[in-house]
Amino acid sequence: MPADVGLASRRSADRQETVQAGGRTLLIAGAVVAAVAAILYLVALATHPMGAMLKGFDLQVYLGGADQAVHHSHSLYTWYFKPHPGIQFTYTPFAALVFAAGLALPFTGLMAVVTIVSLFSLVATIWIAFRQLGWEKTSRLGATMLLSGLLLWTEPVQRALFLGQVELVLMALVVWDLCQPDRRRWKGAATGIAAGIKLVPLLFIVYLLLTRRFRQAAVAGAAFVVTVIIGFIALPNASVTWWLDGNFFQAGRTGFVGSEQNQSLRGIMTRLIGSVNGTVAPWLLVAIVVGLLGLAAAVVLDQRGYTFAGLMAAALTALLISPISWDHHWVWIAPGLALIVDAAVRAGRAGQTGRRAAWYALAAVVLLLFAAWPNRLWNAKAGLLQGGLINYAPSASFPSGDNPAYHEYHWHGLQLLLGNLELLVGLGLFVVVVVVAFQLFRSARLASR
Repeated sequence: MPADVGLASRRSADRQETVQAGGRTLLIAGAVVAAVAAILYLVALATHPMGAMLKGFDLQVYLGGADQAVHHSHSLYTWYFKPHPGIQFTYTPFAALVFAAGLALPFTGLMAVVTIVSLFSLVATIWIAFRQLGWEKTSRLGATMLLSGLLLWTEPVQRALFLGQVELVLMALVVWDLCQPDRRRWKGAATGIAAGIKLVPLLFIVYLLLTRRFRQAAVAGAAFVVTVIIGFIALPNASVTWWLDGNFFQAGRTGFVGSEQNQSLRGIMTRLIGSVNGTVAPWLLVAIVVGLLGLAAAVVLDQRGYTFAGLMAAALTALLISPISWDHHWVWIAPGLALIVDAAVRAGRAGQTGRRAAWYALAAVVLLLFAAWPNRLWNAKAGLLQGGLINYAPSASFPSGDNPAYHEYHWHGLQLLLGNLELLVGLGLFVVVVVVAFQLFRSARLASR
């Protein structure tokens, strides 16, 4: 065997051994971080009242709406949650039927099931993300545990768990579905079903169309239509109210659109302009521009072979342009962080030390700013993990409608930064996505000349 061939073989073996050693190190680090995070969370659960850690407020609203759907379907969308009259059922008739299954369990038991399924969904989403990014199993397992442990202690995840929200489950469902090989016959169906529960995933159908996955888009669209038909068959009066009377377009059904917890473009514009109704026209204009830019970036990334990055660009765009993106909707930072970490690792392998440092710094900043900081009013009865930096700005309690006296209209100085922080971080990430997509597009144009 020639000397240069033998040398190349030894170098290849050395690189492989280095990769395996790095994977084992990452596995150990991930296991330690995940174990510490889980133990601390269990300690927090054991030392705080259940209502402070896993209150299940949104789950109670789901069940209330489901009960109405089963026994008084005609009043599903006029029903109010009694403890807070401004809170109404804001999901589709199909969603009410899905939530009705939860009526079979006692609330405490159901809350436990929802929490466990949500935690599994978080881990599964991150695992799928690293799989799509091409990580081998040992490194993938280590990275999944590491990020899962860190992300457990972020405000969106904790809010989702505290409220008994379905956001983590829907995120896992969409990511699992759209990361299936394109040859899978039913790819897109789960996304259509998710959109049948909460409308925001409809943007992923547009993404499928723009990336020329026409069969998958058709499957997703058909699945969504089936959920609508099921709703009309089982709950005809409620379906007419929701779909034909336009209740689905009334963002205010969820409460005050300018609420601190609405970390969307419409939320921040409402707070800055000082009016709910006066924001509609300018928000629509901004949302259209951002939507077109975001989807264009998603298509470019997909065409250049960065399929998972394209999917994350579509998800980020949906969060920004949705009229309501509550803080717990930002659980999508989980697969987004996996993408950022992957970019750092790839930059390191390419010898781009500066870029590697920049990507790792970005990941650290996102984790820091989305962290579950202790509530500013923390006491023995308050949840340790329910705070976040956005909660350090004063806000109205369970607001609905519009009122010039709401705290959000009177923020100033640091309050403006903290109260809009998650949305501002999202906008920063959006700029990064658009810039990267533009660079790829320009490189492709130059290469084709």
